[in-house]
Amino acid sequence: MFIFSNFLSAVAVILSNLITILSWIIIIRALISWVNPDPFNPIVQFLQNVTEPILAPIRRLIPTWQIGIDFSPLIAILVLWFLNLFLVKTLADLALRLR
Repeated sequence: MFIFSNFLSAVAVILSNLITILSWIIIIRALISWVNPDPFNPIVQFLQNVTEPILAPIRRLIPTWQIGIDFSPLIAILVLWFLNLFLVKTLADLALRLR
């Protein structure tokens, strides 16, 4: 059972790191959007390609034309923060109980 416990522990650590990296990518994209970046820049294209699948569904739920401000990065970061607190902690606690 310790093998499955170690596997769950490793998954929890990797998932936590991926959520942290994705949160930073969303923050960087939000900051770059303030300065009107070049859309043909490879870094800007990478940021848009990585974050758009996450931000687009949130934009459909909360349209920006009514408010005038795009809250989708903030909501995405809050959801990722919740996942980090709930899902990763649950996996880590489950791994500890299986030892």
